[in-house]
Amino acid sequence: MRLKIVVLIFFCLGAMLIGKLIVVQFIQHDFLTKKAEENWDREVPMKSLRGNITDRNGKLLVGNKLAPTLYFMPAQNKEPDKVAEQLAPILGTSKEALEKKLNKKDFIVKLAPEGKNISNEVAEAIQKLQIPGVYTGLDYMRDYPYGVLLSRLLGFTGSDMQGLAGLEYQYNDLLLGKESAIRLFTDAKGANLPHVEDGWKKGQDGATLELTVDVGVQKVVERELAQAMKKYNADQAIGVAMNPNTGEILGLASFPTYNPAEYLKVDQSIYNRNLPVWMTYEPGSTFKIITLSAALNENAVNLENESFFDPGYANVEGAKLRCWKRSGHGSETFLQVVENSCNPGFIELGRRVGPTKLQKYIRDFGFGQVTGSNMAGESTGILFSPKNYGPVEHATTSFGQGISVTPIQQVQAVAAAVNGGKLMTPYIVKRIVNGENGEVLKTYEPTKKNQVIRKETSAKVRAALESVVANGSGRGAYRDQLRIGGKTGTAQKAENGRYKDGEYIVSFVGFAPADDPEVVVYVAIDNPKQGPQFGGVIAAPIVGQIIEDIHPIVGIKNRKKQIEKPYRWGDVEKVRVPDLVGQSKKEITGMLYPFRIEWHGEGEKIVSQLPEADAQIVKDGTIHVYLEKE
Repeated sequence: MRLKIVVLIFFCLGAMLIGKLIVVQFIQHDFLTKKAEENWDREVPMKSLRGNITDRNGKLLVGNKLAPTLYFMPAQNKEPDKVAEQLAPILGTSKEALEKKLNKKDFIVKLAPEGKNISNEVAEAIQKLQIPGVYTGLDYMRDYPYGVLLSRLLGFTGSDMQGLAGLEYQYNDLLLGKESAIRLFTDAKGANLPHVEDGWKKGQDGATLELTVDVGVQKVVERELAQAMKKYNADQAIGVAMNPNTGEILGLASFPTYNPAEYLKVDQSIYNRNLPVWMTYEPGSTFKIITLSAALNENAVNLENESFFDPGYANVEGAKLRCWKRSGHGSETFLQVVENSCNPGFIELGRRVGPTKLQKYIRDFGFGQVTGSNMAGESTGILFSPKNYGPVEHATTSFGQGISVTPIQQVQAVAAAVNGGKLMTPYIVKRIVNGENGEVLKTYEPTKKNQVIRKETSAKVRAALESVVANGSGRGAYRDQLRIGGKTGTAQKAENGRYKDGEYIVSFVGFAPADDPEVVVYVAIDNPKQGPQFGGVIAAPIVGQIIEDIHPIVGIKNRKKQIEKPYRWGDVEKVRVPDLVGQSKKEITGMLYPFRIEWHGEGEKIVSQLPEADAQIVKDGTIHVYLEKE
């Protein structure tokens, strides 16, 4: 009986063992294999691609280039001294320094910085040596096809591809992705396991960041600022171009700039400060656009039919607030007050609006708070508190003194003043796209905050500012058939509550075309040391040139109904080109024109001409006329 029980027990145990073997071999095979591999494997990292950053048209601003990295597994090579001797001359380092790393008691050693981000040529040379335990990991480094372009916005990454500044830091989690790896299966000592094939761990590429910036616009803005920095020996320069109807930033520049691939060579204050959103200063006369908008919206002034007398100063509570023109402008219409940027005239406009209402308009236009541009490091600026806002403060605020604003706030506010009164949120990121399949993960749309002035008021503001460029302090920005409007600004720099003698920030904010704005451009030059320190002399011509060069990119077509810029002493005299097409050579030669004609082709009939009819050319300039036989 006992024997039968023993046999039965053995039979049951055998059946259970066979059952367990079946479960392990067939049912749990994949699970247990995976668990075993997790204990055996050692991973050689293979960096996934960090997400690209592109402009609005898909042009690559920041990408990646192959830069392999070396790894060493000490358990697979017992002669680290010989490995160091072989690698040192190829990597351009000392044998001793390399040998110290190779003798580490880790499962896998990353040979950095000597073997990190090496060239393909160096990687191939090392692979040919077939050194046991030495592996080449797939790695990348950031590539900047346009060099320094947009660098203070874009930022850079460290040696581990982690974002350290700018958009690279701000959107690091989206751009980084998840790295891949070669899985090497080894025993506890790190020796390769026989009959076990190496594996591959798939990662995920980072997302692509598509900006609102246009490379064409950005190039023009940076070119003009670079020239200004050199020409005027300035400390800094700022440029912003924005679509006033959507808030999309088309160009954004800060100078001095730097090469993001060599960020260690520059002071961190340069790459840590995106000046258009970080820097605050007194706006000067560009702020008068807000006072003008408020006065017109409150029906407090008729620009053309009301007059004002400027003696060169205004007395407010015993304080003598002077105009930039010490002798005064005398009797002028309020439109001329705007054209001449007359401080006492704007003090009067501010008085008519009243302190409470003007403060409300200023805040409604977005001052005293961040714009919501979603760019890191944005400042709020500084406005007077209600308890510290007396008659003198109200007067100085009316012409842009005593307060502090950022460039992006000014662009946002001026855009609202000329786009029909809509305060739009500026933004720099247009879309976030899956880097592997192109799926759109997130789209940023234009956002209207509020309606700050009426559409009819905005039209009056545009007309007045177009007159500033044709007849007033902004004449340097005038460009034929583009209908540019704008306002100059010259503000003395302040430090620790005191104005700095002889140091100014000169600026100009312009837009075009005046009848239907497609772009607002703001330029500020910090402490120009050469040339007259006036916004109309330095900044206005820069903005005019930027708008002239980018107008085909942003879709501005030539306008016919433009205020003519009257000739003043010192101007280059220009004349309008007549329409010569359709006339005969004989007819033209019999007329007297204040320009030269250069003939092209044979025949009598004129079929085309350059410049085209109604364009402006310098007096005594040349018109190219093309003939054809009838």
